[in-house]
Amino acid sequence: MKNSLHSIKGTRDILPEDSIKWRFIENKIHEIMENWGYGEIRTPVFEKTQLFKRSVGEESDIVLKQMYSFMDQSKNNLTLRPELTAPVMRAYIQHNMERNNGALNKLYYIDSLFRQERPQAGRFREFSQFGAEAIGSNNPEQDLEMILLMLHILKDLGLENLNILINSVGSVSCRNNYKKDLVKFLQPYKNKLSESSKNRLDKNPLRILDSKDLDEIEILKKAPDIFDYLNREDKEHFNLILSTMKEFKIDFYRDPKLVRGLDYYSRTIFEVISSDIGAQSAICGGGRYDSLIEKLGGNPTPAVGFAAGIDRILIALSKKSFFEKNSSRSIQMVCLGESLNSNVINKILELRKLGIKVHFDTLRRSIKIQMREANKNNVSHAIIIGKNEIEKNKAQIKDLNSGNQVEIEFNEIINYFDK
Repeated sequence: MKNSLHSIKGTRDILPEDSIKWRFIENKIHEIMENWGYGEIRTPVFEKTQLFKRSVGEESDIVLKQMYSFMDQSKNNLTLRPELTAPVMRAYIQHNMERNNGALNKLYYIDSLFRQERPQAGRFREFSQFGAEAIGSNNPEQDLEMILLMLHILKDLGLENLNILINSVGSVSCRNNYKKDLVKFLQPYKNKLSESSKNRLDKNPLRILDSKDLDEIEILKKAPDIFDYLNREDKEHFNLILSTMKEFKIDFYRDPKLVRGLDYYSRTIFEVISSDIGAQSAICGGGRYDSLIEKLGGNPTPAVGFAAGIDRILIALSKKSFFEKNSSRSIQMVCLGESLNSNVINKILELRKLGIKVHFDTLRRSIKIQMREANKNNVSHAIIIGKNEIEKNKAQIKDLNSGNQVEIEFNEIINYFDK
């Protein structure tokens, strides 16, 4: 009978051949984050629903359409986390991390998120992100460090064809003035707007700027530019970031329509897009959120961060080679018949203690099939032990890169590879 149980739509299993790629990315992230002075934080997979309503915004698409929310048996309203900045800020407040002798709190994460979106290439309902949050500085150099960190990781992973979109949505008062004028501008076009944009006109007009509707994009070409509404401090903050990026020869485009999808952003916002991943071209995004911690019950504290989608990074890297074909420290132990005895197993354990990856077959298959397995496992060497080798206390070692084969004393196997 055919199995009727399958993974849920929008989720998938990550099999061993793909897990290698995930681990490659995760190891790079851990290494670079630690070098930049960021400490890892891990938060629960579900939180109180109110956390996301207060942070992301009750009228946001995430809250209205995408969250997986439920009531547990204790009548608590809970939500599988749809993003990670709010949980990190909740943990920051709960554990009094602001008592860090006035120093910055620099945190990073790698974790799974959940949104009920329409599944497509690079977009899943369970997806993985890594990101960083720097809490405590309102200066533009912290925004710059975040952008430089983000680019360092993406480029070190091997990503190319990256473009940075950047904008400033200013402080709260500037943004409110802009919203009023944006609504005034759009009112004459209200009948031409989609139902989604009509709803946003009253509740969250900035989100209309992110419309993908071609008619609305044409209308928005004449919309006021939020940059004209920024106060002097906001402009100085933003211009210092742009001028320094130019000095570093970082290519960017100031996109006046870039607003991001979450309500908590202020001042700097940015996205990194890649032409290597098709329609879902945004690979990474972030910005400043100076009022979020206060909004969640903490003391007024500035912060800036970013998050990147690992699933989309894998798409962008799909045509690249993550690993050399044959590792210089990997072996297939090819044993014929009952040759896989305790002495051979002990030798396998010794090789593994040296940090060498060793495969061996317990099905007692033919040498031909085991050598085929060696090629499939991308090993560099095969150690062949049959009846004759056991009798003579020898081993055949074949270099799968060069094709050369030598016979050595069985007891010399460790010395042969420990060079």
